[in-house]
Amino acid sequence: MQRHNLVFSGSGGQGVITAAVILAEAAALYEGMSAVQSQKYGAAARGGSTRADVIISKTEILFPNVLQPNLLVALTQQAYSLNYPILRPGGILVSDPKYVTTEKKVDALPIQLPMYEAVMDEIGKPIVYNVCMLGAVARIIRIVKPESIMKVLETRIPKGFLEMNQKALDLGYNMAEPFETAMA
Repeated sequence: MQRHNLVFSGSGGQGVITAAVILAEAAALYEGMSAVQSQKYGAAARGGSTRADVIISKTEILFPNVLQPNLLVALTQQAYSLNYPILRPGGILVSDPKYVTTEKKVDALPIQLPMYEAVMDEIGKPIVYNVCMLGAVARIIRIVKPESIMKVLETRIPKGFLEMNQKALDLGYNMAEPFETAMA
């Protein structure tokens, strides 16, 4: 695929915007792709609705907004309800069954991964939930390598947290293995 239109959605405090920024930076700085990222969030910093759009392309990006994502991440029921209608036919929905109950939609692939539960079981700290999700997305879209994401994380977080973030990234990446050919 030449162009990936992604929407990350959830609530403030889940790291949705941070994950989108990291993915766009990894694509642009380490994968030689064109990438743009924009964000929208509600009035409340924590708990309010958040949405971050990412476009990654092998060619120049002329319009920076995502109108119909081919991949939607919804980490809350509200994010799912608000954004599911814009998902492109044939698109992919990534969500966590702990927070999102999905409905059937014709011509879309729902991927529910118990990311929060896995993070809490394996790492015990919810702060890396977004990085786990990012690992899953990296596996599904197959355009940004986990190594590139880690290079960005190395510039953004204290060294003492790198191992935990690496573990979360690997956890999400491994969880999404059955779906790695979903976005061909």
